[in-house]
Amino acid sequence: MAKYLLLKHYRGAPAAVNDVPMEQWTPEEVTAHIQFMQDFADRLEGTGEFVDGQALSPEGTFVRYDGEGRPPVTDGPFAETKDLIAGWMVIDVDSYERALELAGELSAAPGAGGKPIHEWLEVRPFLTEPSTITE
Repeated sequence: MAKYLLLKHYRGAPAAVNDVPMEQWTPEEVTAHIQFMQDFADRLEGTGEFVDGQALSPEGTFVRYDGEGRPPVTDGPFAETKDLIAGWMVIDVDSYERALELAGELSAAPGAGGKPIHEWLEVRPFLTEPSTITE
């Protein structure tokens, strides 16, 4: 089994087919989207492939260390990047192909008008330790 991170972006990825920002959706459309995500996670939990997932707020702050005894340095109330993460899901699957299959299914979450978003999701494998087995 290998773990993959499925990343949903607020922006920075190619435009989705149904590219209406969530803040313009009706409450019913938001509820349907969240229900789709929960049903997807529940199904993967049943197969043992779901690890965790969360939706994230668009607000964030970058922080860095600025030396011993000094307060951390921040960039302000918002991250200055075009690549903000909207949410993520960690899956543990048998193959890269299975990770792509599941990301494709997740991409079809409903959006505005109840139509699938067909958004682009980023699939990132977890970095693993190199094998120490020698032959």
